[in-house]
Amino acid sequence: MQYRGNSLEQYWMPFTANRAFKAAPRMVRRAEGTYLYDQNGDAVIDGSSGLFCSPAGHCHPKIIEAVHQQMQTNTYTAPFGLGHDGSFALAAEVAKLTPEPINHVFFVNSGSEAVDTALKIAMAYNTARGEAHRNRFVSRERAYHGVNIGGVSLSGMVRNRETFPMVVPNVVMMRHTWTGDDLFCVGQPAHGKELAEDLQRFCDTYGGGQIAAVIVEPVAGSTGVLVPPRGYLERIREICDQHGILLIFDEVITGFGRMGDPFGAQTFGVTPDIMTMAKALTNGSIPMGAVAVRDEIYECVVDGTPEGAIEFFHGYTYSGHPAACAAGLAMMAIIEEEGLFARSAAMAPYFNDAVMTLKDHPLIKDVRTIGMVAGIELFPESAPGKRGTAMQTAMFWKGLHVKFTGDTAILAPQFIVEKRHIDEIVQKFACTLDAHFPGGSLAAE
Repeated sequence: MQYRGNSLEQYWMPFTANRAFKAAPRMVRRAEGTYLYDQNGDAVIDGSSGLFCSPAGHCHPKIIEAVHQQMQTNTYTAPFGLGHDGSFALAAEVAKLTPEPINHVFFVNSGSEAVDTALKIAMAYNTARGEAHRNRFVSRERAYHGVNIGGVSLSGMVRNRETFPMVVPNVVMMRHTWTGDDLFCVGQPAHGKELAEDLQRFCDTYGGGQIAAVIVEPVAGSTGVLVPPRGYLERIREICDQHGILLIFDEVITGFGRMGDPFGAQTFGVTPDIMTMAKALTNGSIPMGAVAVRDEIYECVVDGTPEGAIEFFHGYTYSGHPAACAAGLAMMAIIEEEGLFARSAAMAPYFNDAVMTLKDHPLIKDVRTIGMVAGIELFPESAPGKRGTAMQTAMFWKGLHVKFTGDTAILAPQFIVEKRHIDEIVQKFACTLDAHFPGGSLAAE
């Protein structure tokens, strides 16, 4: 199918170079299983599960049927003061996967909304326990916590702050954990645990009693797959406990089996106080996110409010939407029936080994991998991100979709892949590199 430039003009695309895209669009006409199909009908293997959203494969028939059935009986219930069975049922299923004692779930519509909601929950909890003076949040450099103002304030990404400078005050950033001492590492690096002492330094500088919460991604995904060093998350948890600080894990990418366990909290053996999640919650089929909290946080906020009053003055028009809940419940069933977490864990060693075969290519600076996610960092060209942008476009026309952040490709295959799919992803990645080296030009084809 041919597209005229002006036929695409009305849509302002997110996180996209609009002029470049509309001059040479890359359109997905349909998707099935591990493949996308472009406007020419050609197959494109999905090497990043969309945006880490679809581990059960695209267009899963059980999700389609569940949503279809739901939309025949109830298309919308106002979530403020009313309920429907699906939201309560899905919360119960999610709570089966979260570590104890995290058993209360608040539904939102995206990972970005989940992060902003987590901040509000932290504020509400500290107020309810008589510590409203805790007005600082701690995040990290190279963190990504979504695109709402709260998330932008917590995200350690220079471009975001340059573009949107009016952010929430009283946020301080720990250093990120990629030291460069452990290149081409599978799993947790040996070096860097001491970087957790940044949090202790902030406690010494501002007073631990002034800090409301610390937010970290168990693995910093969107900025390049930065795996925590051994002992790092454990030390963060220890410092939080010493000073009464809430620990928030942003599990939007690491949640629902990406590392073989339900959440990164179980993979690393560190239980936070609050967890955010989204993406794979509905297999990416309908927008939905959630925040899960420890029992004590929920009980403190709810029990500290007069009877009959709204305990938490927050929510969204589409919180716990019936169709999203139907998709989520179908996804929870698929996880169990198809053994998705076990399949992720079983395929991870093969995936890690396959990705590491790329490490000797002269364009590759580093490969970082854990579970079913890997960051492949390329040496930059004349400007940061130029090579990555060109590579992403070139790979699509060679039949491979990969998410790039700057010059780092993020591979996150679906959990339904077989070894042949992993081989295809790595082979097409390598072929795209080879096609543009040693000439050095990565102009989009």
